[in-house]
Amino acid sequence: MSNQLPNTSSLNSLNWNFQDGRNSSLVRASDLRQLPVSPWDIALCVTGTLISCENAIVIAILFYTPTLRAPMFILIGSLAFADLLAGLGLILNFVFIYMLNSEFISLISAGLLIAAFSASVCNILAITIDRYLSLYNALTYHTERTVTFTYMMLVFIWLVCISLGLLPLMGWNCLGNESSCSVLRPVTKNNAALYLQICKIAFRHAQQIAVQHQFMATSHASSTTKGVSTLSIILGTFALCWIPFAMYALVADSSYPMIYTYATVLPATCNSVINPIIYAFRNPDMQKSLWLACCGCVPSNFSLRPRTSSDV
Repeated sequence: MSNQLPNTSSLNSLNWNFQDGRNSSLVRASDLRQLPVSPWDIALCVTGTLISCENAIVIAILFYTPTLRAPMFILIGSLAFADLLAGLGLILNFVFIYMLNSEFISLISAGLLIAAFSASVCNILAITIDRYLSLYNALTYHTERTVTFTYMMLVFIWLVCISLGLLPLMGWNCLGNESSCSVLRPVTKNNAALYLQICKIAFRHAQQIAVQHQFMATSHASSTTKGVSTLSIILGTFALCWIPFAMYALVADSSYPMIYTYATVLPATCNSVINPIIYAFRNPDMQKSLWLACCGCVPSNFSLRPRTSSDV
């Protein structure tokens, strides 16, 4: 595949436009409308649509099922909301770039995507910690993990992530200095490093928790097998989706060919496609609610499945 791509990109929404396969300065919206849409942008828009649909289903199930109000489901709902915003951000970014291109719009789009994906990563860490506590303190978990504590933790997470998303609008952008742009224009290289550091910290903590699960499994194999399996899936998918983009963003800048940015950003966004499958649709109670919503019945084997604190 050639690196010569059309001079348009919804990733420039992160307002990235490029000429001869490289990032360049902003072009007029009237010029953008005369150019063909990049297939990479279409792929990101389709991914955003899939993300939005999946997570909207999760949120609807949680909202209309009164029995799903435990701290675990509150965290799953927060993650689904973050991923829903990320999906909508990808769709809106596509629309904004090709129809309403402007510097202010690019900053809003960048802020929304940064806040959403940061919240997604932080919620994954929160869920990982919650799963660890449910296994390590199985006897006292349901008394210690109150709904109030969970809401307080989520308020803190969202305040931090919203603050990160506001940085580009508050002047922390590279629109006035193209040389300081990262591959995520208009995000500066320093800001990109900050966002990636958050992902690194989240992954490191989750990895440490998973290692402790492995030690726990030797003495409580029957009750922790599913928890260890789930954490392995969490770490594996998170690493597979985000590490390529994280490594590329640390060494590259806005002068690199855009095709490399697309090739690493697309897998990262796919993490939000996988999240509902790992955290929501694998849960027996969520499956039961989904069956009831879709066909008004529940398979007979659901009542025979044992419930443990390691269910995700």
